[in-house]
Amino acid sequence: MTTDTPDRLYEAMIARDPRFDGRFFVGVRTTGVYCRSICPAPTPKRPNCRFFASAAAAQHAGFRPCKRCRPETAPNSPAWTGTEATVRRALTLITDGALDGGSVEALAARLGVGERHLRRLFEAHLGASPIAVAQTQRLHLAKQLLERTGLPMAEVALSAGFGSVRRFNAAFRSVFNRPPSALRAGVGAKEGAAAPIELRLCYRPPYDWPALLGFLRSRAIPGLERCDHGYARTIAFDGAVGLLAVSPEPRDALTVRLHLESPASLLPAVGRARAMFDLDADMAGIEAHLAADPRLAPQIRRAPGLRVPGAWEPFELVVRAILGQQITVAGARTMLGRLVAAHGERLPAGPDGADRWLFPGPSRLAEADLTTIGLTRARAQTVRGLAQAVASGALQLDAADDPDDAMERLKGLPGIGNWTVGYVAMRALRHPDAFPTGDVALVKAAKALGIADTPAALDKAAEAWRPWRAYAAIHLWHSLSAIGSDHAARTPEPVS
Repeated sequence: MTTDTPDRLYEAMIARDPRFDGRFFVGVRTTGVYCRSICPAPTPKRPNCRFFASAAAAQHAGFRPCKRCRPETAPNSPAWTGTEATVRRALTLITDGALDGGSVEALAARLGVGERHLRRLFEAHLGASPIAVAQTQRLHLAKQLLERTGLPMAEVALSAGFGSVRRFNAAFRSVFNRPPSALRAGVGAKEGAAAPIELRLCYRPPYDWPALLGFLRSRAIPGLERCDHGYARTIAFDGAVGLLAVSPEPRDALTVRLHLESPASLLPAVGRARAMFDLDADMAGIEAHLAADPRLAPQIRRAPGLRVPGAWEPFELVVRAILGQQITVAGARTMLGRLVAAHGERLPAGPDGADRWLFPGPSRLAEADLTTIGLTRARAQTVRGLAQAVASGALQLDAADDPDDAMERLKGLPGIGNWTVGYVAMRALRHPDAFPTGDVALVKAAKALGIADTPAALDKAAEAWRPWRAYAAIHLWHSLSAIGSDHAARTPEPVS
């Protein structure tokens, strides 16, 4: 929970300050429900309020979710630093289903910590156990599915990560004090089970959607991605093929539409979507920290809400970064289009008749001759070496792993240097303190803002921006009007 006192949290609740949305929850003793800080219901008296670091903690204390502010749609807590990064990585694994069939002991082993230590971290930072957090995630997703889709009850249970309808019914009754079917009483089916699933994913403002969409638009691979007023792409998840579409809502949320072959992929797919669009960042705190540097402060004021654009899948982003070395964004996009058309999996055409492809996986690229699409022999070997390492299991790229360890492993591959590693850590590994050292555009922006005029000087100045250097990099690029346009002149990296 935030270090603010209960009295200050109560003041934030009175003001319904959206910057606190998702950072704490309020249990109301007189009603037995818990709310978001922005709940539109009349504010309860201070003695009747209990404050919790997470929805799971409030539910564990016996409070039911409020039907008006719907805590299940609140933004998640922001990413942590230091030892708290373990909690962030654990949450990523939980969202991916680590506790659906596994144990807390196995989760702790994956994170490299003891089970008791992991439980203590969760209690300290979230006020609830890993099991309680996983249960809350499942129930909140299930509630949205019941209210917004016509999925059969068994598919709702499976999509939300429950092993059986019986477990789902019991958990739902214990928290919401009514059966799942009650949410559909009198509503009727909204859509068939084969239709896309539409969910509302909230965030804390500010959020510069046009800037993020512009960044993705300039890099959209033909046949794989489409950017107009929103973003859409083909996806593959645990062997299942699907479609993702994201568009903005009028107020503090994105609409995400997912069409998946397997309902069991829904919860981790939603987690990936949240990460890709950086919905859990606490921008008020991040930008207050960066604005403490008077040389960066004017840019922060000019462009509030810039997010770090994520990636659907780490391997894909590394390939994108390799092909983007030493060429423009437009040139890299052309090359990536050739790569997908030559080695990706072709899917049935969409409703508009346009070609659709899946990005080629490691096994496809491990033996591919990439010189046929125009890559130099050295660059083609870099991609093949990466693909072979990932396909064999020698290199694991997972946003739930320790980003520093992953960066070191990646840097050990021929042809991959500091800029590529920093860029991948920013976008695919979701490391908030990653910084693409050696980026020519960053130095150019820093020089224009009077911050630094050499890569070494910029690296030194960036120390003041820790632990949010990734967001500082986005602001520097944006200061050159770079988001949505070419800014890919890079310091050359070794290719052998």
